[in-house]
Amino acid sequence: MKFYNRTSEIKELQRIQQLAFSSHSRMTVITGRRRIGKTSLALEATKGNAPTVYLFISRKNEAALCAEFSSLISSELQTFIPTEIKSFRTLFQLVMETAKSRKFNLIIDEFQEFEYINPAVYSEVQNIWDQYRKQSNLNLILMGSVFSMMHKIFEGYKEPLFGRADNIIRLRGFGTETLKTIIYDYRPAFTNDELLALYAFTGGVPKYVELLCENSDLTINGMLDYMVRENSPFTDEGKNILIEEFGKDYGVYFSILSCIASGTNTQSAIESALGGISIGGQLRRLIEDYSIIARTRPLMAKEGTHAIRYDITDNFLKFWFRYFDKNQTIIEIRNFELLRQIIEADYPTFSGLMLERYFRLKMAESKQFAAIGSWWERKKGAEANEIDIVGIYADKKSALVAEVKRRQRNYNHKDFMQKVESVKHRILSGYEITTRLLTLEDM
Repeated sequence: MKFYNRTSEIKELQRIQQLAFSSHSRMTVITGRRRIGKTSLALEATKGNAPTVYLFISRKNEAALCAEFSSLISSELQTFIPTEIKSFRTLFQLVMETAKSRKFNLIIDEFQEFEYINPAVYSEVQNIWDQYRKQSNLNLILMGSVFSMMHKIFEGYKEPLFGRADNIIRLRGFGTETLKTIIYDYRPAFTNDELLALYAFTGGVPKYVELLCENSDLTINGMLDYMVRENSPFTDEGKNILIEEFGKDYGVYFSILSCIASGTNTQSAIESALGGISIGGQLRRLIEDYSIIARTRPLMAKEGTHAIRYDITDNFLKFWFRYFDKNQTIIEIRNFELLRQIIEADYPTFSGLMLERYFRLKMAESKQFAAIGSWWERKKGAEANEIDIVGIYADKKSALVAEVKRRQRNYNHKDFMQKVESVKHRILSGYEITTRLLTLEDM
């Protein structure tokens, strides 16, 4: 698949590169979940105008890594690097020395893996960087996929590399317009339902989009044929992505995420579903340390409100936990036909939820809104008067209140307008309100 979009990220990376080459060395950190396209972005942004050294940190002996890296650096920069170097500290110092007379890019991928090879590397890199940064012209890009570790390395105030990055870029999935461009390139006669399915299954994660584009016809049936089958790359993908984040306690976290993906989304309901265990600490870490779930409250609700819900922010992980993790017994006996039936039966509900998320993303991309969310209230222990989307325009004098339905025939105008009156009375009394029904046709 060709390289798509990332226009703003490339512009920023090239701006930083120009500063590194014209003034002094700069350090950029790129984070983002696996398969999000960090490596492709870094290589695309640095190609053509200066030598680029790309180093991938795998869990090898440090001396073995340095032997591999010495050869790569020597070849790319056409300079002599002694083969007997055994420590990354010495190698990095040589690189910084070289950057005093040469301008080049150095990309280090999966930088967090030094935690398992030699944790002292972070202090050593900090010391050398502080010593050479002002005297050299290196464009240093450090990347990592394990969010919790990269967050700790560069944003933990007690860590040696805290405050050293000139910029931290958090890479996310493709937006709505890019997904439309991609699906058109591969399936010009696509339907909006197929566009929604591509978004719902992948969340715009480039690797998953690429797999579906190059291995299916991008119909809903075609995408499911590829994803739900023997030896599918998606079967264990959620586990492969997250098990390193969670370590030996992954079972508890997986259980929580499976509950949230299936619609059990309040703390009390999750705790009840898991046998009454306390999960407050795990929920906090899933938000703050792992950035996998979000705590949501009704739009404009006060900070202390008890009307809190939790949601998985990554579309693919929401899909994977709802169907693959939840049905591990079925997968173990290789009954993919039954799994396919389960997904197809639930797809209208799941895709309806994803359609709401799609429209929120589209609204955010429009740059017209100061706040976007949902709104609901409780009455006598039950939830009532729920509004799918409320958007506060940038002028903060007008608001959009929208109902989202896959099909217009499922819309009840009278019920919706009663909800609108309720939300107007509760939080939007001073706003000029526009109401809309959003369906597949509006994508």
